[in-house]
Amino acid sequence: MMTETLFDRHDAVLFDLDGTVYHGTRPIPAAAEAVAYVRDRGIPVRFVTNNASKSPEAVAEHLAGVDVPASAAEVSTSAQAAAALLRERLPADAVVLVVGTASLEAEVRAVGLRTTRENDADVAAVVQGHSPDTRWGDLAEACLAVRGGAWWVACNADATLPSERGQLPGNGSMVAALRTATNREPEVAGKPQAPLLRTAAHSAGASSALVVGDRLDTDIAGAAAAGYRSLVVLTGVATAEQLLVAAPGERPDYLAADLTVLTADVDVAALEIGPRPGWRVTVDDGVLAVTADGDGDRVDLLRHLCHVAWSSAARIVRADDERSEQALVSWGLL
Repeated sequence: MMTETLFDRHDAVLFDLDGTVYHGTRPIPAAAEAVAYVRDRGIPVRFVTNNASKSPEAVAEHLAGVDVPASAAEVSTSAQAAAALLRERLPADAVVLVVGTASLEAEVRAVGLRTTRENDADVAAVVQGHSPDTRWGDLAEACLAVRGGAWWVACNADATLPSERGQLPGNGSMVAALRTATNREPEVAGKPQAPLLRTAAHSAGASSALVVGDRLDTDIAGAAAAGYRSLVVLTGVATAEQLLVAAPGERPDYLAADLTVLTADVDVAALEIGPRPGWRVTVDDGVLAVTADGDGDRVDLLRHLCHVAWSSAARIVRADDERSEQALVSWGLL
């Protein structure tokens, strides 16, 4: 029986960026090699970001700085997804009030719509993306437009934005302010909603894309919303503890420690969440009891644990031997 690999099952790979390919200005080990390997197999890649403040050209330049060459055409941003949503629903030449950067404004203009920064009777929609220069006055103009009946599209609703100094207010924090002022809800283009990932897959001509990311609440949930399978890597936000308690819409199809799994023709079944050799996991009075049963891999243990935890109400973990204890401690589960 021939081995089925990820590349047999999927016709494009959609990579999240921060936490998956890089940490800010630092490359994540094996990421560059993984992207190159996917390309060498003839599989299209897309780099998908919820950040609407940067143009695709700027994102491609940042990727080159972490040793991952990319073209602007391979970058899909939430600004592009928001512009595509606006284009689908609005008539040509409609007026859109922009709260965000010049690159967001350029994406809206590129789809044949007019832009403004001030509210008036002609405003048909408001589009809101992250910008460090957003002022009270910008939110005030958007507030008037939304309260007046304009359609409101948010590029993303991420409450925070990672930086080298720590977590800073993201677009979702500004969206929350406008939501409070208008008592309205925006339509969201970015992850975890489907439009951004579908736009990225469409640009690659893909029908069965693989979404690769490090966050359950955006990358993995977004893949589920878009109808794509997902691979979570443990190089960013997601932890073993978060995986065990993940809600149904935030559960990945595949699990790996890092992107090295993309640099070899690994049997896809070995990456799936499910029972794995080398470990026994049973539910004992509401507790996940783990016993080593051979020379099992620690990532396989996590795949096995997730399978049992998701099919039961058990979340507390117990080691029944020394080897299991060592593996569980390494995952922060004991």
